[in-house]
Amino acid sequence: MDGKSYVSLEQKLCLVCGLSFDTGNLLLDKRLRPSMAHHMATGWGLCAEHQALFDDGFVALVECDPERSGVAAGAGTLRPEQAYRTGRLAHLRRDVFMHLFNASITDEQACVFVEPGVIAQLETMLSAPR
Repeated sequence: MDGKSYVSLEQKLCLVCGLSFDTGNLLLDKRLRPSMAHHMATGWGLCAEHQALFDDGFVALVECDPERSGVAAGAGTLRPEQAYRTGRLAHLRRDVFMHLFNASITDEQACVFVEPGVIAQLETMLSAPR
């Protein structure tokens, strides 16, 4: 038995942490052919933890390794499926992010991919004597 079915549980991948999470939706093959695995990832979203932070007005900074990510040097935008996440995360309030980086982002944007060292630099700024 190959484990295929005509129904599946939908999952999405978290933009921030890259882990899969259940959406609670069922997928159905309209032809009723066994074409789907037990769980199927259908796109990107936010897991419950990161959705709550986003709803509270935070932007996630996700550290990605440019050497391992699938983007050419200087190409600009890094798509979520190309990002090689290092596991380091930081969350900043949206207004603090825009002030600190002198950049604007849309209200729908939940995360920003940053190069290695950016989060470490932010941590040193926080621990510096005032």
